[in-house]
Amino acid sequence: MKKIIKDKYSLNTNLNPQIRYFSDRIKTTNINILLNRVKIEKKNDFKKKLYIFSMMSLAVIFFSAIVISI
Repeated sequence: MKKIIKDKYSLNTNLNPQIRYFSDRIKTTNINILLNRVKIEKKNDFKKKLYIFSMMSLAVIFFSAIVISI
């Protein structure tokens, strides 16, 4: 005997409209949202690297000025 699995996520075409709508809603993803998130993350990473680099440069300039003045 075959075991019949009744699952609300099965690929049966005789699903009622509510379950079909629910399964379609799970599978969809808006690609524009994902691409925008990647752009924003890249921009934020660049800003963070620029900030760290500028702070390190400022620290080096500050300490070199102290050493030169002594």
